[in-house]
Amino acid sequence: MAREFANEKLVVKKSTLTGRVRASGAKNSALKLIAASLLAGSRCVIRNVPSISDVVTMIEVLRHIGLEVSFDSGSVVIEPTSKPNLEAPYHLVQQMRASIEVLGPLLTRYGFARVAMPGGCNIGSRQIDMHLDGLTRMGADIRIRQGYIEAEADKLEGSRVYLDIASMGATENLLMAGTLAKGTTIIENAARDPEIEDLSNFLCKMGASIEGAGTSTIVVEGVDSLGGAEHKTIGDRIEAGTFLIGGAMSGGNVTVEGVEPVHLENLLVKLEEAGCHVGTLPQGVIVSAADDIQAISVQTLPFPGFPTDLQPQMQALLSIAKGTSFVTENVFESRFMITDELNRLGANIKTKGNHAIITGVKSLSGAPVSAPDLRAGAALVLAGLAAEGVTEVYGLHHIDRGYENFEEKLQSLGASVRRVLIQGEDTP
Repeated sequence: MAREFANEKLVVKKSTLTGRVRASGAKNSALKLIAASLLAGSRCVIRNVPSISDVVTMIEVLRHIGLEVSFDSGSVVIEPTSKPNLEAPYHLVQQMRASIEVLGPLLTRYGFARVAMPGGCNIGSRQIDMHLDGLTRMGADIRIRQGYIEAEADKLEGSRVYLDIASMGATENLLMAGTLAKGTTIIENAARDPEIEDLSNFLCKMGASIEGAGTSTIVVEGVDSLGGAEHKTIGDRIEAGTFLIGGAMSGGNVTVEGVEPVHLENLLVKLEEAGCHVGTLPQGVIVSAADDIQAISVQTLPFPGFPTDLQPQMQALLSIAKGTSFVTENVFESRFMITDELNRLGANIKTKGNHAIITGVKSLSGAPVSAPDLRAGAALVLAGLAAEGVTEVYGLHHIDRGYENFEEKLQSLGASVRRVLIQGEDTP
């Protein structure tokens, strides 16, 4: 299970990352696969699941609903219940926004769901309007009362739903809802992320009829019921990208195994532009650092564009690039919270609206910093690996939400990083 951490920090010293590391199962896929098991009438087994706190939270959501769930050695085994509690409570949902993904499965299978308004990293509004509008078009009666979403429908009806933004979460929720709806559901401007395809493959193993997953138009033919299935989660492209950027930033050579290179193509193009050497394996990627990291421009976009979940790590890399880089954040409006923390380490970053102007410096200097969110926390650790002196990273509960054995994997690559208890008045 995910570690039960106390009040802890990471102590990071300048290091060069070199060697091989294996990517864990994808956080952004595993959470949705676990939610999808609510649709099944018999046992589901999901393998290659990362041991992270977000997975533990999603498992607790399913247990609250009444399912029997075990998690051991990377495998989640889920047994259905005949008397579900059709509510996802606030004390669990507030911990991560992915909990909203139980709404579609509960509603389409049982005709009712009560789900607390979601929480998670404070990186932007991430409105759930598209989830609710799509379900309403499918015939759901939705009310928001006392901080909860209450959704009801005798039987969801297939519908054509156009998403204003190619939202991954809305695509997944409507995809799952459509599997047991009456008739055909067409999701247009659907998200194209690899995790959508992974979810679709799992649902098809359960007996769903889905075409077009991974494209901008997904067609779902509703079926009467779904059975259990076994499935292996795809490798985590964001975790892999984090280690690859760490290798480039520290002047090393890192190979990440267990991930599809095509899932990282957008990152690899940018690393090559920055002067790094990139190679691919059948199930892996190799990145060797450039002699001098070159300034580049990056803008985040839905897949297959550059992922917003790697933007903070890229900011860290470009803070020591030669020249001035420009980073534009097009997905979340509050994803520059890392800027102040990087500047504490000696970076020279200015922001204006959704743009960051990064003037590269020769070196960073260690300092105490605090992780404002999950990906920014990982980026600050990478910055510490490139900084002179000692960097202390606080707010590890963010990092533990999405990275399995993060410091142990870094240590296996040669990093000087250790987790220690915070003592007394020791604060960032």
